[in-house]
Amino acid sequence: MVKLNKIYTRTGDDGTTGLVSGPRRSKADLRIEAIGAVDEANACIGLARLDTQTSRPGLDAMLARVQNDLFDLGADLATPDDGKPLGHEPLRIAAVQTERLEADIDAINAELEPLRSFVLPGGSSAAAALHLARTVARRAERIMVALAGKRGEHVNPEGLKYINRVSDLLFVAARAVNDNGNADVLWVPGKNR
Repeated sequence: MVKLNKIYTRTGDDGTTGLVSGPRRSKADLRIEAIGAVDEANACIGLARLDTQTSRPGLDAMLARVQNDLFDLGADLATPDDGKPLGHEPLRIAAVQTERLEADIDAINAELEPLRSFVLPGGSSAAAALHLARTVARRAERIMVALAGKRGEHVNPEGLKYINRVSDLLFVAARAVNDNGNADVLWVPGKNR
């Protein structure tokens, strides 16, 4: 379990941060960027949950699980698999977490009006916040893919699947809070020409 007695340590004053496995990395390192983007997506979900806690308790419970899983993903990313023994079992995103997201996506999507066009972010404050979270999750995914393609780096393939599904869940969740898609703001190609 994590225990934080002191918030500032001054160890990052030189522009580096420590990974769970010990080594320090530049705060501009791609792995740290990935961890930060996952954290940012989590914060955006927290913002959306201000609206869903009372209005959509079932959806809110799903979002709460995602927030917890995103911390798992951050821990996964902060403990790169370099083939060396760690002395402990690292926390990794597992297939069961991705499968749970898929089941949640299917359950939400079954209640939605079919799409007639691309959806613009908005409609309600909860939907706008969920769309913001979705775009940040997509950025986290792009950074994770770039990290996985970098020589000498490893990213848990299940973590990549998971973050991809997170953005899918956030998309259908945004539609759900927009009166199950009835209040979606639709893209009208060329409308303002």
